[in-house]
Amino acid sequence: MTKEISQAVIKRMPRYYRYLGELLDDNVERISSRDLSKRMNVTASQIRQDLNNFGGFGQQGYGYNVKFLYDVIGRILGLDQTHNIIVVGAGNLGQALANYVKFEKFGFVITALFDVDPNLIGTKVRDIPVYGLDKLDEYCKNNEIDIAALTLPKNKADDVAHHLVDLGIGAIWNFAHVDLDLEEDDVIVENVHLSDSLMRLSYNIMQKKFS
Repeated sequence: MTKEISQAVIKRMPRYYRYLGELLDDNVERISSRDLSKRMNVTASQIRQDLNNFGGFGQQGYGYNVKFLYDVIGRILGLDQTHNIIVVGAGNLGQALANYVKFEKFGFVITALFDVDPNLIGTKVRDIPVYGLDKLDEYCKNNEIDIAALTLPKNKADDVAHHLVDLGIGAIWNFAHVDLDLEEDDVIVENVHLSDSLMRLSYNIMQKKFS
């Protein structure tokens, strides 16, 4: 039976991966949990607890081998595999996702965009084709798609998401302004609300201004 890892731990894993990548770029070969905690502004015990969920990887008095830990966390996050993505909604946000080349470094490959706008259909974004939404079924049936990103109006998101589920898509990266819940369909959903982080930033600005 696979051990269930808390979502809080999972949310911290990409941050570990990012910091370890920066250490590799700086040619750091080994680091202690204490030094890593200073860089990341989390406690050393938190780091050890998080990594112990997956087996530990550190040695007392030696610390962590940066390259080894980076590779292990990459495998834990599934970054040693290729994940094919389609984007439904080829407006500004959809095009911005397609133009972000760093996704490919982590194995996330956007293969196609879909839209209903005749001015966008038939165009390309960084050599990635934009198809009409009427081609979605055929494309999903003929290509292996792991993730569908939704960058469309919220009133369309639920219907499109359920249709994608019917087409066999197992994961939804949702940027529409609505929280999708497809647990009953055994589909993984990551709801992303960009404005939420701005609101948190605004709150902290106000707190600082009036403190």
